[in-house]
Amino acid sequence: MLLLLRLSLAAVCGCSAVAVAQEPPAPRAADLSLWRDASFQKRLQESYLAESDVEPRLDPDDRDQLQSVYELLGKEQVEAAVAALQQLRSGSKNAVFDFTLGNLHYQHDRTAEAMACFEAAIEKFPRFRRAHKNLGMLYTRANEPRKAAAALTRVIELGGGDAATYGLLGFAHGSLDDPLAAESAYRMANLLDPGTMDWKMGLARSFLKQKRYADLAALCSALLAKDPGRGDLWLLQANAYLGLEQVKLAAENFEMADRLGQASADSLYLLGDIHVNGGEAELAVDAYLRALAKAKEGPADRAIRGVKALVARNAHGPARQLLEQVQQQRGAALTQTEQKELLKIRARLAVAAGAGEEEAKVLAEVVALDPLDGEALLLLGQYHARTGHPEQAVFLYERAASLEKFEADAKVRHAQLLVQQGKYGEAVPLLKRAQQVQPREHLQQYLEQVERLAQSR
Repeated sequence: MLLLLRLSLAAVCGCSAVAVAQEPPAPRAADLSLWRDASFQKRLQESYLAESDVEPRLDPDDRDQLQSVYELLGKEQVEAAVAALQQLRSGSKNAVFDFTLGNLHYQHDRTAEAMACFEAAIEKFPRFRRAHKNLGMLYTRANEPRKAAAALTRVIELGGGDAATYGLLGFAHGSLDDPLAAESAYRMANLLDPGTMDWKMGLARSFLKQKRYADLAALCSALLAKDPGRGDLWLLQANAYLGLEQVKLAAENFEMADRLGQASADSLYLLGDIHVNGGEAELAVDAYLRALAKAKEGPADRAIRGVKALVARNAHGPARQLLEQVQQQRGAALTQTEQKELLKIRARLAVAAGAGEEEAKVLAEVVALDPLDGEALLLLGQYHARTGHPEQAVFLYERAASLEKFEADAKVRHAQLLVQQGKYGEAVPLLKRAQQVQPREHLQQYLEQVERLAQSR
């Protein structure tokens, strides 16, 4: 408020003043909310314990009882050992029994039972580092990244920051869509264990999520220099090149992954898109066909998009080749929507080839499949208008005009047919309605021309 007042006075006095944005004052250390946080208070109380105190102590009786359990395990009497531990843990406050039973369940893939035991061990002895770590690993395997991150972070707080803990923490943060935290954890894992590829791949994926494409490309180059047979690295680097708009390098990587037999259908469709945009129709259709062969099931929408892209580039031969393969390989598995799309594309290809009768036949099939397909109704109407059947054309235009999405275009087509017949007065109301539904500058100009012709008559 004071700054605003000074500026106003300067303006009244005719003086010049420059407003400088000021940072808010930095908080004092004593004002930090950390000191009042309940979890911080708990950690403070725990700090009275020795840092090495991350394992429950065993008295002689506990040690003897645990030894008897180990003897049962040595004789491969696992169920007897489990029963003995269950009895021991129920009558003892020592977390070691819970932890040992949890490990037995863990080794025999009894995940829920193992989690319950580790959680009980931590409740009895909150600083039990091994219990936190095993629980973190179980949460990771159970796809519970938030719980995994909390448990693994606690391990690090208790001084247990080994490579596996950091690496799994990076995985958890990546699953929680926090790539920055994942990067930090994966960097520590790589520092402590530079030989494990999982941590390097995790770091690479964190770069991808952060859109740090240059860092990702450089890391992939270093890894590929050591292991050029990994298709996933070629694909990751291809994504980096796409982000850097280096599409030719991306295409080379997609090809390399395919030569290694590790390309996905999506990567091959992307390769086809790159070739289409580069004007290389033959290479594009080759990539699309490989993608179609790899994705033997599922929707054919990506292949159909490839056909449309080729048609848009006037690559009619390759487009027809891909279209025929889609129909041949998918056949009856095509959805009604996909069948309609392919029929309409076939009609456009027929027009381009001058095969008018084939065009009409295909469009009639589309309308039979879906009588409310406005685009097909318009195209079929245009065909009849060109071939001297105006009554059929008008009938189709009126059907299309009854569909809200196609009303404007249908009325324009109908009006154009009337203008060709010299019926200017009848065309004007149709054009006015079309302009009302979907205003367009060129349509307004056309309407004014038709109105003048109608008045001159």
